[in-house]
Amino acid sequence: MTTSASPKFDADYVATLREVLDIAVEQIAIEHRTPATKAKMAETIVRSAAEGVTDASDLVSQAVAAGEGGAP
Repeated sequence: MTTSASPKFDADYVATLREVLDIAVEQIAIEHRTPATKAKMAETIVRSAAEGVTDASDLVSQAVAAGEGGAP
């Protein structure tokens, strides 16, 4: 069995990250609220969290920045 280098998030933390995503999505233009953009924003949140960012407002800001232009 190989171990993953990525951090393991418990269920409560995943729920918190989901809330962060929901808050961030509400802050981008409606026309950009597509599944692709939400996935891009979620990836930004998870990567930042994995790098040690724990402040919810920082995570929201980073996700909004990633999603404000939509996804290709």
